[in-house]
Amino acid sequence: MGHRVVITGIGIYSCLGENLSEVTQSLYSGKSGIVFDPARKDFGFRSALTGMVSEPDLKNYLSRRQRMGMHQPAMYAYMATREAMEQSGLDADYLEKTETGIIYGNDSTAASVVEAVDKVKEKRDTTLIGSGAIFQNMNSTVNMNLSTIFRLKGINFTLSAACASGSHSIGMGYLMISQGLQERVVCGGAQEINPAAMASFDGLGTFSVRESEPTRASRPFDRDRDGLIPSGGAATVILESYEAAKKRGAPILAELLGYGFSSNGDHISNPSMDGQVRSLQMALKQAGVATSDIDYINAHATSTPVGDGSEARAIFEVFGGNVPVSSTKSMTGHECWMAGASEIVYTLLMMQNSFIAPNINFENPDEDSARINIVAETRQQPVNCFLSNSFGFGGTNSTLILRKV
Repeated sequence: MGHRVVITGIGIYSCLGENLSEVTQSLYSGKSGIVFDPARKDFGFRSALTGMVSEPDLKNYLSRRQRMGMHQPAMYAYMATREAMEQSGLDADYLEKTETGIIYGNDSTAASVVEAVDKVKEKRDTTLIGSGAIFQNMNSTVNMNLSTIFRLKGINFTLSAACASGSHSIGMGYLMISQGLQERVVCGGAQEINPAAMASFDGLGTFSVRESEPTRASRPFDRDRDGLIPSGGAATVILESYEAAKKRGAPILAELLGYGFSSNGDHISNPSMDGQVRSLQMALKQAGVATSDIDYINAHATSTPVGDGSEARAIFEVFGGNVPVSSTKSMTGHECWMAGASEIVYTLLMMQNSFIAPNINFENPDEDSARINIVAETRQQPVNCFLSNSFGFGGTNSTLILRKV
């Protein structure tokens, strides 16, 4: 590859906190963001558990015209991107005069579509939907809104790859920059948390029903796990070429060394150890690092019986049993389209503060997780090089490797 790719800004809006400082504290203390939502029970959900993320009030930041095309994913993404831009030192004047791209992960806009259709059914008149609905309804809602608000002039598209969307968006930004096609790309992932977005997922029976103890329900790798918990929000990662970042005196948080990917080419929802192993090996090869160089793995593990076991076997196959592993989904639940980006942000915060966040609720290993090094309590130690996994429906796999500069 040609150009080195670095991260100069990150932003987060999640159930662990609405900014980097709040989220760092939650990660360090092992604080869960999972709640019981009575509205879901009334809606007809089998499980009323969710990561709770409030909708931001954007009136202080954006005009009514700018807000009219925004629904939950775009709202969350704006807050995360605003924070990342500030950290990176990118202002409106600079963005107006330079070429900055955006590749954002998003794979649904369910609630806005339902609301628009319901309005037509009620009024029997499509002209009463409102002019902003089309921009809320489209899967590219995040890109359309953010590229317009921040006046971005480079590459501009939405990446939809199920629960690997956020990770693949960063990987694609990495490829664009390393090949010299862009100097800078805003990447990330956004996920709506409303009931309309999660009803069909709940209907599959994959959500935990440990409703009496919400904060203990998400338990990746634990023998007694009974399903995932939906969550959401948004996370933004600003990628730049090393040369461009140095030229403008931007903070360099880490270097993105490798991007591995694969497709299982098999079952539409069941994971594949073979596909995961190929993604891991590709990332290591591209990064030019040995397995012994990896200080920590932020696992995809969502707290499902089949998925966590498959990943534990893949990690053991490639790394053996020594490298520290935890899943921040034990605290956040599964942030779906956002997760691949948010977990990069979470792990960068660990890197900056020299700790490994715990895999909370890990009390009893099963035969697969017993073979790898699950970190069940916060561990104070340097993290100089880490790996993050993201796997999604349809058999899409993504692996990213980052190193401190």
